[in-house]
Amino acid sequence: MNIVKNRKIFFSISLIIIIFGMIMMTVNGLNRGIDFEGGTLIQIKIGKKISVDEVKAITDKFDKDASIVHSGDKKDEIQIKSKKDFHNKEINKMFNEFKEKYNLKDEDLVQSQKFGPTMGKEIRRKALLSSALAAVAMLIYISWRFEFKFAISAIIALAHDVLVTLSVYAIFRIPINGSFIAAILTILGYSINDTIVIFDRIRENERLSRKESHEKIINNSIKESITRTINTSITTLITIVLLYILGVEDIKILAFPLIIGVIAGTYSSIFIASPLWYVFKSKEKDAKYNPRKA
Repeated sequence: MNIVKNRKIFFSISLIIIIFGMIMMTVNGLNRGIDFEGGTLIQIKIGKKISVDEVKAITDKFDKDASIVHSGDKKDEIQIKSKKDFHNKEINKMFNEFKEKYNLKDEDLVQSQKFGPTMGKEIRRKALLSSALAAVAMLIYISWRFEFKFAISAIIALAHDVLVTLSVYAIFRIPINGSFIAAILTILGYSINDTIVIFDRIRENERLSRKESHEKIINNSIKESITRTINTSITTLITIVLLYILGVEDIKILAFPLIIGVIAGTYSSIFIASPLWYVFKSKEKDAKYNPRKA
């Protein structure tokens, strides 16, 4: 496949997903979880591990959108997170249902607390700051290690991965919480690795085949790297998917955005980053031949 020649197709696929996601985000907004919206946290010690469905049978009477997370060394405690600001009477009423069903004592209500969105604002601020610092550091390093056009292409590809992941969450109204932020930062580190491997191959082939066109060099470099890139992504995905299927609820919350991010990162490394570098190089070449136009 001539990836460079068909670059507009690959660019269009990404743009369609991102634009649709941005429209959904504008119309409906992101479904921000309790970490960003504030709400009520209730932690109950059951004394044994019970399924999420068992917990939902009770919590759905109070909030059908409440999230359930297992906690404790033996996973015998449950954390109920709701965006609703429950009164003490509602909290006690909910706990009494667990108390009657599982023969609990009053002290088994480990904690119940209400909090506002302040924590969410702090998480969001630090996440944006971390991402910005990481992007600047990558830009400097890749510019020094390769060239500035490689760096810009890599940063745009990373932005692509984040926007695709956000778009999927916006389209399907999946709640965004603190684990999502951790997953995004992980995706940035994972995706840049695949991109750098292909860039390194392009640079090497550019030195060895100076008479070849950039289009041919890129296509050959991707062809030489694609098996390694796909195999690495598949092995990573197998692990994450298994964690999602077999893991407890709090693991699933982290694993799901990683699945989307790994797929988006693999796609951008092959079909976005390198073709973007070709576009920048082509403009540079046109500018040299048409100085007035530049």
